[in-house]
Amino acid sequence: MIFSWFRSGVVALGALFLSGGPVQAAELPTALQANTLRAQILPRQYTTMSSELPARLEKLPLEEGARFKNGDLLASLDCSLQRAQLEKARAALTAADKLREVNSKLLQLKSVGELEVVTSGAEAAKARAEVAVMTATVAKCAISAPFSGRIVEWKARPHQFVQAGQALLELLDDSILEVEFIAPSRWLQQIKPGSPFTLHVDETGQAHAAKIIRIGAKVDAVSQSIKISGQFLQAVPGLLAGMSGRVVMDLPAAAP
Repeated sequence: MIFSWFRSGVVALGALFLSGGPVQAAELPTALQANTLRAQILPRQYTTMSSELPARLEKLPLEEGARFKNGDLLASLDCSLQRAQLEKARAALTAADKLREVNSKLLQLKSVGELEVVTSGAEAAKARAEVAVMTATVAKCAISAPFSGRIVEWKARPHQFVQAGQALLELLDDSILEVEFIAPSRWLQQIKPGSPFTLHVDETGQAHAAKIIRIGAKVDAVSQSIKISGQFLQAVPGLLAGMSGRVVMDLPAAAP
């Protein structure tokens, strides 16, 4: 048998799940602290924001660690050249539209042929497309938050020239923290979404009740292991992404 739980340990673990609150790791019997797995606390959403244009990084309005809301400005690029090109494209569109209108009226007077009207119409359409391209380009000069969260790290500095695709900011959403760990694949016959476990956090010295919410789609054939994700049963102020600890799980039946 993998696990041999003492009756007192099971009672203590059951009391923990009923309360949903933290307990000190020292309160759990030694039997419950054996045969545990390492785990890490991760945010559900995290990403790295990159520049889509080669330009000078004008400003980063938020410091590392600062909170932001969905849609807030996170970075702005110096796009004076692109804005000038947009104004030029708009002027060209105005001229092309005027020429198309004049040629349409002259066609009614038999002063121009249909070819001139078709050509001027095509030029107007081309100018309109150029305006659309430059408008989309200028929109990329302001980089907004894709979700609410916190700034983890600046990957570039204000006034630095950045290339297209270069990382600018690392972000995370800490409103929902998850627990991720690697379990033996033989546990699959004993666990399922909703199965409870306890996470003993190294940095705080406390234990928190949690449950499995996702089981990986593939078993690693070499290590015979699978990725497991869980979430806490209640809000746990003070925990940060990147903290780690030990998973204790009372399996209903032990594999040989």
